[in-house]
Amino acid sequence: MAWDPILWIIFTILNLTLLGLNFYQFLGFSDLEADYLNPYELSSRINYVIVPEYLLHGAFCILFLMTGHWIMFLISLPPAYYNLKQYLSKQHLIDVTEVFQVVSAEKKARIIKLGFYVLFFGLVVTRTIGAGTFSAVLSVLFSSSEELDFRSLVLEF
Repeated sequence: MAWDPILWIIFTILNLTLLGLNFYQFLGFSDLEADYLNPYELSSRINYVIVPEYLLHGAFCILFLMTGHWIMFLISLPPAYYNLKQYLSKQHLIDVTEVFQVVSAEKKARIIKLGFYVLFFGLVVTRTIGAGTFSAVLSVLFSSSEELDFRSLVLEF
């Protein structure tokens, strides 16, 4: 119970990191379409961050599973399955010679994952605020009057 706000803050940071990594990949594909990047630069940039993204999402799922947040674990499972399927079939890396053939499909996949992470970010932030609010209410209800006086003195500053 006491760790809940800290866990939700960790979940928020992990989700923001996944959101940033996915946006970075989507931006790379958009830059390739606009001819701001060459295929070699794009593939080296995306291939550098794709495995850390997969590992981070796997850690995200495992952390939900280990902390007993079953519904959040089940919600985060489909992208984890997609990532695992891509990794095991060796389709997770971008090939320099075939990058123009897969640009539209990869952009669509990144947009879908980006939408998922944005919605999931809303859920995680809502749970973070809820856990913090609930924790604050419990600490006020079960505190002694001396602790409450100290808190009110700090809040007057």
